[in-house]
Amino acid sequence: MSNFLTYMYLLTPLHTGGSADEGNLMGIAREVHTEFPYLPSSSLRGRIRAEMETKATPELKDSIDLFFGKKIKDGGQPTEGEIWYADATILFFPIASLSHHLIWVTCPLWLTRWSRWVGHSESMATFIEQCQTELTRVEQPKSAVLSFNTNQLYLQTAILESKELVRLDFAPIKTALTPMMERPGLVGQLLKKAIVLTDEDCIALVEMGLQREVRVALEEKSKTVKGGSFRAEEAIPPETILFFPWGTKPAKDYLPDN
Repeated sequence: MSNFLTYMYLLTPLHTGGSADEGNLMGIAREVHTEFPYLPSSSLRGRIRAEMETKATPELKDSIDLFFGKKIKDGGQPTEGEIWYADATILFFPIASLSHHLIWVTCPLWLTRWSRWVGHSESMATFIEQCQTELTRVEQPKSAVLSFNTNQLYLQTAILESKELVRLDFAPIKTALTPMMERPGLVGQLLKKAIVLTDEDCIALVEMGLQREVRVALEEKSKTVKGGSFRAEEAIPPETILFFPWGTKPAKDYLPDN
């Protein structure tokens, strides 16, 4: 059995689908116990399979069925695949900032989940513990742990002064994410604009930072809005970084037919 870790860096808004809608708002998939958005493993698996099926040569079609399992077709029964996928979890979420343009936020919960897969090294464990200590200390707890120096930080409608901020060395994160940060684009600035918040503050900012796009259907001839066709979709915004573990299942013992 082999395990792997893959990262997703969003270039466009991602609507992950949801189990329920509220009025004209089409929500996204959320974890039941935390309310954090996520990408279900079933959606991930289906999208990867569909992409492989469109590009595979005829001789590779059987390999796709082996990897992902056979679908229900022509009265046949589905089979179990040899590859497993876990849900994609957010690692860094972009938030607008009047003082720094764009800030990536994370929290101890996301970092702890991630550390289980990148290797819960002593340096990573120490970093997470330091963040939790600074954010939850009884006397004068800090509001944010920063990867950079600043005297004031604007986060949405919140203004954080220097006494509420503390800088720590993000070296353990840099070591694990160096290949991603070497790519062109804004992601290269990640550790110049990263902060750690409490889990509670993080979910509040994520809720405000979700993208909501209005969708309408038009009449074919008049190009006017059809009655009752207005809706809004929630989406995870561009520049978000997610991660998902995946791997192959243990090899099965060979049993001869006779």
